[in-house]
Amino acid sequence: MRLLQQLPLPRRQRRPPRFQIVLQEGRPQVDGVGAWYAYWRDPYHLLLTVPWLSFLLLILLTYVVINALFALVYLLDGEGVANAQPGSFLDHFFFSVQTLATIGYGFMYPKTLFANLVMTLEVMVGIVSIAVLTGLAFARFARSTARVIFSRVAVIAPHEGVPTLSFRAANKRRNRILEAQLRVYLLRDEVTAEGQRLRRIYDLHLLRNQTPSFTLSWSAFHPIDKFSPLYGMSAEDLAQMNTTIVISLSGLDETIAQILHARHTYAAHEVLWNHRFVDIICHTPNGNRYIDFAFFHDVELFAPVDSSILD
Repeated sequence: MRLLQQLPLPRRQRRPPRFQIVLQEGRPQVDGVGAWYAYWRDPYHLLLTVPWLSFLLLILLTYVVINALFALVYLLDGEGVANAQPGSFLDHFFFSVQTLATIGYGFMYPKTLFANLVMTLEVMVGIVSIAVLTGLAFARFARSTARVIFSRVAVIAPHEGVPTLSFRAANKRRNRILEAQLRVYLLRDEVTAEGQRLRRIYDLHLLRNQTPSFTLSWSAFHPIDKFSPLYGMSAEDLAQMNTTIVISLSGLDETIAQILHARHTYAAHEVLWNHRFVDIICHTPNGNRYIDFAFFHDVELFAPVDSSILD
């Protein structure tokens, strides 16, 4: 049994949180990453990442709460708002709405010093709120998103006489991703000579990792030679070592001139051995070509990879 020595924590210091790593469909995942509760101390990040419906509901809830609080303050002065029914929460609430939005007064208006002071404060809150809300909405609209899809599986089959790992990517938008780059990483569990368990990361070099213009589809190839981390491994080895292959694509969106990113992960069971992708490039009788994305994810059996090449 291994004994763990822990240093005493200073007073008033909270114990660091513990994160559980679980396997989800063959992929090691940190439990709780991305949960809303992790962002409450970073409201700006929260408001940028929540879905649009949740964003609008949060804005509506905040709007109602602010007006309700100011309505209660106005009620402290029973006759501070002219033409408002004494003690009427609804009258003071809608008066607060007019003040916060700076839309001008009609039937109701402040008539005491206290009401005018509260009105001044609420106008300042309204101006700041509109500025913050405008910035948040613009940031959400202007944020670049990649409409890139990856093949559901990766395959290993001979390519130019060498066993090769390959996968596909496609741009779902009808525009160009300029100076697109692909980076591929292999992550697996290993044990060092000292018996320490590590999650190691290896770079998988591609035959071509960049393109001047990514418009339709892109087939990426990683040759499994003696310099590859996959050299000498089998499908059972990948599963036993909890291997995952992480794909990262980045480039410049030609339409909005912003850098965009796309990411995909393949678990060990999503790497098919002795398979290759069905060709999606078709030829017409008049010599033209077209791409049929109906076969984008389809694979077919291929001749077994020569095991002597992998050993």
